[in-house]
Amino acid sequence: MSFEWKGVFPALTTKFTGNDELDLPLFEKNLHAQLDAGVHGVVLGGTLGEASVLTVDEKETLVKFAIEKIGGKVPVIINIAEGSTNEALKQAAYAKAWGAQGLMMLPPMRYKADDRETVTYFKTVADSTDLPIMIYNNPVDYKIEVTLDMFAELTVCKNIGAVKESTRDVTNVTRMINRFGDRYKILCGVDTLAMEELCLGADGWVAGLVCAFPKETVTIYNLVKAGKIAEAAKIYRWFMPLLELDIHPKLVQYIKLAEAQAGIGSESVRAPRLTLVGEERERILKVINDGIATRPSL
Repeated sequence: MSFEWKGVFPALTTKFTGNDELDLPLFEKNLHAQLDAGVHGVVLGGTLGEASVLTVDEKETLVKFAIEKIGGKVPVIINIAEGSTNEALKQAAYAKAWGAQGLMMLPPMRYKADDRETVTYFKTVADSTDLPIMIYNNPVDYKIEVTLDMFAELTVCKNIGAVKESTRDVTNVTRMINRFGDRYKILCGVDTLAMEELCLGADGWVAGLVCAFPKETVTIYNLVKAGKIAEAAKIYRWFMPLLELDIHPKLVQYIKLAEAQAGIGSESVRAPRLTLVGEERERILKVINDGIATRPSL
């Protein structure tokens, strides 16, 4: 499948049953909600997808199931977040064999690679596959920044075509465009900065709260790209208290609780994560329920 790194790409959560197994019927329910809202692709096995606690077999099941249910409507992207280059190469090969249409790649996990090591890591994986690749640039959470000079080195890899921009610095959108033009597509990876980055020329949004509120997320994207900034801002302002759930270490638990309240998910997470309890759960629940109660008419 040929596709553009453009539009709304939900970073889907992985649904689990009470017995800690994949909940494919619930995953399918959420997937249909995303497709009905008009998303442009889906990302599996990312941070929100609890990648670090999924087995290879589970990743294979999720990818193949998503491809089957999506039926070619949008691309299925799988995340690579590994500690060794050899394992990353295996994951890229698996992704191709399973039928995934693209890769999202984090820098090496657990070891803080320097610039040369990080570039070599990305190049080695890119050279091993013909799948399109989006680099996930999130130095806040993963401690390695992919700088503009590093992106300049990566231009030799034709299949590295996009960045999930999660540096928290909106000026990076302008810097990337000034330096590279349209060589790299830019997708905002931080929900609370999405409209700002879209207005500055970002091509898309790898979104988190879309998991619970797909229509609102896609509507904001479509309005901004149509130049209807005031209309988009009105929805975005309503959305902001919910979007802030995306920038917390417990974003998985928070967004899964939002999915459950929206009727398209459950709170179940996989250990060592635990579901929310007590004051914290009540506080997050209030944010979610207040948002649902004042949900705008689209």
